[in-house]
Amino acid sequence: MAGVKLLFYALVLAGGFLLASLLSFWIAVRPPRIAIPLDPKDFRLAVEEVTITADDGVRLAAWLVERPGAPAVILLHGYPAEKADMLPIAAALAPRFTVLLVDQRYFGRSEGRATTLGVKERQDLARAIDFLAARGLGPVGVFGFSLGGAVALLAAAEDPRIKAVAAYAPFADLEMLGHELYGWLFVLKYPFVGMLRVWSRVFLGHDVTRPAPAEAAARLTTPVWLIASREDEQIPFRHAERLRAALAKNPRAEFEFMARGRHGEMPPDFEARLARFFLLYVK
Repeated sequence: MAGVKLLFYALVLAGGFLLASLLSFWIAVRPPRIAIPLDPKDFRLAVEEVTITADDGVRLAAWLVERPGAPAVILLHGYPAEKADMLPIAAALAPRFTVLLVDQRYFGRSEGRATTLGVKERQDLARAIDFLAARGLGPVGVFGFSLGGAVALLAAAEDPRIKAVAAYAPFADLEMLGHELYGWLFVLKYPFVGMLRVWSRVFLGHDVTRPAPAEAAARLTTPVWLIASREDEQIPFRHAERLRAALAKNPRAEFEFMARGRHGEMPPDFEARLARFFLLYVK
């Protein structure tokens, strides 16, 4: 009888563990979305509202600030924000670049039942480049913040049309980030994150932790500017260190590691320096 009770309790605990992992996965890929209370008019930007169709038919909302004859920069927001978060940077770049601000799938006004944390987003970025090419706009550089930075690194390893990448606080490896996020589970963090990977295969058809941005970065010869803060409370600084190691053989990789600053705090004169970076390499 005691053995039956132990088996029952073990099954209950295992079921609870699986349910908790499923709930955590669902929250991760369908987080509450943050609406950014900014408008292009706040920055005197005249934008064209455009739609980009992804490989799976999902329609992505975007704003285009067109400057014919100029190089183009695609701006990718972080998780779980939207393209309006990129408006201050767009306003700074617009005098010298065509700028495309994209709502990544699920976020902002884009369609999509869930974010795939980089898996489909890197393909979405390729379709955004197709859109610019069809308009005769380019060459193309990409700036991404957080998730957007990870997407930019993943895509640049696959698409030679991306001439340069600036990434602020991207994660290096989602599996590593999961172990950090669920560190309070101690040794159970490993099977817990393992189950998150299983759920991603079941519901999204792909392990969202692979390929990791660090793996993609190791293959890059494209100019990369990596920016991170040692005090980042959302993406631990060890992700920047891992990406620096992955980019060690890239002679055109630049690193700016700030001693202070929370997630999203930009270094001094960032927009002007970002413009100089893209003017140097995107041509």
